Amino acid sequence: MGGLPEVRPGDDLAAVLAQAASPQSGDVLVVAHKVVSKAEGRLRELAAVDPGPRARELAAEHGKDPRLVQTVLDETATLLRAERGVLICETHHGLICANAGVDQSNAPEGHAVLLPEDPDRSARGMRARLPGRPAVVISDSFGRAWRLGQVDVAIGAAGLVPLDDWRGRTDAHGRELRATALATADALAAAADLARLKDEAEPAVLVRGLDRLVTKEDGPGAAALRRPVEEDLFR
Repeated sequence: MGGLPEVRPGDDLAAVLAQAASPQSGDVLVVAHKVVSKAEGRLRELAAVDPGPRARELAAEHGKDPRLVQTVLDETATLLRAERGVLICETHHGLICANAGVDQSNAPEGHAVLLPEDPDRSARGMRARLPGRPAVVISDSFGRAWRLGQVDVAIGAAGLVPLDDWRGRTDAHGRELRATALATADALAAAADLARLKDEAEPAVLVRGLDRLVTKEDGPGAAALRRPVEEDLFR
């Protein structure tokens, strides 16, 4: 979905996307978080950031701008690891990602883009204002432990079955499935990212043909995909 104007704080993003995409009931609209963050004013001017001692220490150790490090720390609930210039953080949302999702790519000069304060709330609000009330997925690029490269995942969702749990059902041979739960919202985010190029201004992708995953209710959102700490085998 190209040809969209540059999104600025205060813009009605739902109206912009509705005009560009004409979504229908049963569609899924996958939106890159940066345009959501920009519309919501989630930008940090680095010149206004006063880095503290911890930020300066980490910046010196990892060759980073202390103002950017302070911005990352402000968005971080728990710093899990700092290594090779990357800060692995658990955000206040409960997301675990590099640099707490703080990014300078496609940001206004001298600014960093932060994650939305509540991506599921953002998705619900956008869905409510879109004609036909399509499902909405807000996506961001995440790295993955033990695998190279990044894929887009869902950090916010509304009107979608985010986790399609097949446990208790049977496979094609009648055997009971005991562990299969399909991360449908993440799969949609990753698939949509393949339909656009990183260097093109295409912040949204309209997906059709997945009506079975779209729900009348907004549902639990992407929060349903976060693994509870008590089930976390990797920390």
